[in-house]
Order: sequence, then structure tokens, then C-alpha cells
Amino acid sequence: MKRLAQGPTKIVFKYCSYRINGVTYNTKDRDNGRATQNSGVSLVAKTMQHSSAKDTNPIVSDMMYYGYVEEIWELDYHDFRVLLFKCAWVQNRSGIKVDDLRFTLVNLNRIGFKDNSFILASLAKQVFYIEDPIDQAWSVVLVTLSREFFEYTRSCELEETAIHHQCFTKGLNTIDHCTTDENEPPCIREDCEGIWVDNPTGS
Repeated sequence: MKRLAQGPTKIVFKYCSYRINGVTYNTKDRDNGRATQNSGVSLVAKTMQHSSAKDTNPIVSDMMYYGYVEEIWELDYHDFRVLLFKCAWVQNRSGIKVDDLRFTLVNLNRIGFKDNSFILASLAKQVFYIEDPIDQAWSVVLVTLSREFFEYTRSCELEETAIHHQCFTKGLNTIDHCTTDENEPPCIREDCEGIWVDNPTGS
């Protein structure tokens, strides 16, 4: 507590990439020149929410924030160091939505919370953004598995990272069984002559 009260030194170490809790994070500028993506982050924070401007009984609940790392800072408190991420956070009201298939999408161009950009790096959760093929302004959020369930110990720079997401078939009608109509015409062409093809044996 004494060291915290005294504040950090005037020297701030800045990085373009950092590994913490077994996860590698990059700044957005570093990701822009690479084939891999490690700058996406999410954060769950306690937030006071109002149902309207006239709401006199706000509630405190968890809210998910999505963004990407702009800068990585390390503050030196002499006896210990604290790692911070300076992030660009997407606006919750107009920059995040859930589609009919229950995928979470974000618009990375709608940035807010510019006065609250710093977070403790230890609180960040890594996410990936996949561009929506229908609307390129939006990106689908994919979340990495935590180390409690999955961990790679390989030292390779391009080590694989497992990701999970909502099933692509979620929300679609399921088919219990298939039925065929005897009166339905078969899928066979009768207006041309077939060609026999010999099946080669051996290799």
C-alpha cells in the first residue's frame, strides 16, 4: 500500500506484444501487419444501469465490454510492476448487437468510453473478431477457451489457439426424420444417354 501511495516511477515501459496468464496480446497496430489476431479483448465490469433518464432506482449489474488493445503499458512501483492495457471500447448502446442466431456482433468503428480506456491486463479476456460477410461494418465475436479447460505449452510463435462460439445451427429448425413422396419424380435424367465410367482397381 505504501508503494501504491507513493506512485510509480516516471518511466513507463511500453510494448507492442505481451504474454500474460498464458495468453499473448498484441496492440492493434502490430496486428495490422500480421496474419494472426491477438488484439481483441473483452471485460466484464460492474455497471450502474438506468432504464431511462428519469429512472430513480438504478441497478448495479455485470456488463460486457468489447474492444481492442491500442497500447500496452507497464508501470514500475520499485518493488513490483503493474501491466495496463489502453483499449478502444465499443459503445454498448449502438456498437453491440445480438442477431437472430444469437451471435454477438460488434461495430469496431463505434468507439466510446474514451475517458475510461485503461484496464488491468489481468482482467482482460481475449476475443477474436470475424467480419460479417453480410454487413462488413459488423464483426462476429469469438471467445477463446480459458486455461482451466485448455492450454498449449508449445513455445512456437504461431501456436494454435482453440476458440469456441455458438453453434451455427442454433436457432434453425431441426428435422426429426425425412419423408419421401412416392409420387415425386426421381432425380434421374431420361433425356440423354448415360456414359459408363470404368472404376480403376488398384493404385
